[in-house]
Amino acid sequence: QVQVTESGGGSVQAGGSLRLSCTASGLTFDDYNMGWFRQAPGKPREGVSCITSSTAVIWHNSAVKGRFTISRDNAKKTVYLQMNNLKPDDAAVYYCAANVECGTAIMGDRRQTSWGQGTQVTVSS
Repeated sequence: QVQVTESGGGSVQAGGSLRLSCTASGLTFDDYNMGWFRQAPGKPREGVSCITSSTAVIWHNSAVKGRFTISRDNAKKTVYLQMNNLKPDDAAVYYCAANVECGTAIMGDRRQTSWGQGTQVTVSS
């Protein structure tokens, strides 16, 4: 059974930084694309960033490009989301997902995507 676990959320002031971490077990981590999604109250879930298994492709939502960086450490079975210059609009529950669609122009979930429980990010102005 695949287990995906996020950590690192919290509350920051606008302009601050947070780093989210996500570990995945129960799968061959190296074989799967990983991604981060977020959902703010009253809004649909949206893709934030993804990284392919080989790290050859990295995609960022235009809303976070230049501020967020996704990376992965296959040896630690961990994917990271470094979030800098956070804005109030970034406030949401952030979900890590294993086995996602990740292309140069698109990211999305699949029927087989495994999800974490989510971690809250709060940004105060």
